[in-house]
Amino acid sequence: MKADDYKELTDQELLEQFYADHDNEWLGILLQRYTLLLLGVCMKYLKNEDEAKDSVQQVFLKVIQELHKYKVEYFKSWLYMVAKNHCLMRLREKQGKITAEINEKLTAQPEEETDRQLLVSNDRTLAIMEEALQELNPEQRQCVTLFYLEKKSYQEVSDATGYSLLQVKSYIQNGKRNLKIMIEKRLSEKAIRQTGK
Repeated sequence: MKADDYKELTDQELLEQFYADHDNEWLGILLQRYTLLLLGVCMKYLKNEDEAKDSVQQVFLKVIQELHKYKVEYFKSWLYMVAKNHCLMRLREKQGKITAEINEKLTAQPEEETDRQLLVSNDRTLAIMEEALQELNPEQRQCVTLFYLEKKSYQEVSDATGYSLLQVKSYIQNGKRNLKIMIEKRLSEKAIRQTGK
């Protein structure tokens, strides 16, 4: 019989049919039931209709792949968790917070951890950064160097310098902003020289 004849079956019965013959048509019927629920979940987290629709498609693909690998008992709650986890992963990627869990022991916020990586990872800007660092005032230079280059936490920078945590955060924030401005200025000057304009 065709899968169309089984549209009145429960989620559990559809799953059992799928596990019996591994025909994706059963999953198609099952997923159709929850398209609006998935869209709602994705909209709740992503706050963007296009991204939410795209995520629903990706969740469908993931569900099909996963269900071929192992059995799921409670489809609706499992589907909700798959969608939620997918959205959270997208948000982490989008906001550059992938390192958040890995760096839990650091007192740096995830955005600042990403800035740290961006500032240090680009080899071409290292020399320019060294020059720009020298132009910062002594407090900013010291705190920025300890935080970004030596990967120390706010507390460790505070212990090393004797500045309060509030001062350390302020010096790092202002130093980072000034450093970026100076690096961008040098990079654009370098680009202008190279193009001969």
